[in-house]
Amino acid sequence: MEGLKERNVKATFFLLGAECEKYPEIVKKIHADGHLIGVHSYEHVNLSNLTDQAAMEQVDKTDQIIFGLTGEHAQYIRPPYGCWKCNLDYETKMIEVLWDVDPKDWATSNASVIAQRVLGDVGENDIILLHDASESSVLAAFKIIDELKAQGYTFVTVEEILLE
Repeated sequence: MEGLKERNVKATFFLLGAECEKYPEIVKKIHADGHLIGVHSYEHVNLSNLTDQAAMEQVDKTDQIIFGLTGEHAQYIRPPYGCWKCNLDYETKMIEVLWDVDPKDWATSNASVIAQRVLGDVGENDIILLHDASESSVLAAFKIIDELKAQGYTFVTVEEILLE
């Protein structure tokens, strides 16, 4: 997060509930630094393969953990694998957020490859999907930010893109 702060960039973090429980101080820091926090799920499961009740438990449990740590309910959800059950739109007030550019950063440990995949495909108002679980993805994010800022791009949270 220090790299984002140095670059004056606010990002959106879609969090797993189980990870929030393991690393509450990181969640509090993300929030304190002014980043947007959304729900991913509790255990990174394909929500469309679950019963409606089980899927909503994944979402609601994570939201409650985030609320307990930040004092704010999540307003956005990025379901794992991009798989959501449309009927759950009636069960939650969260807005589903997917992505425009997926460099498949989870499949390589080469930050330069990840960055080039994004830079070769990104356009105005695109949402870039990256994961923070590997150092290569984090380093790629900084390369992407630096290059796109040099090209005149600005970075905003998904809320700012969706509410434009």
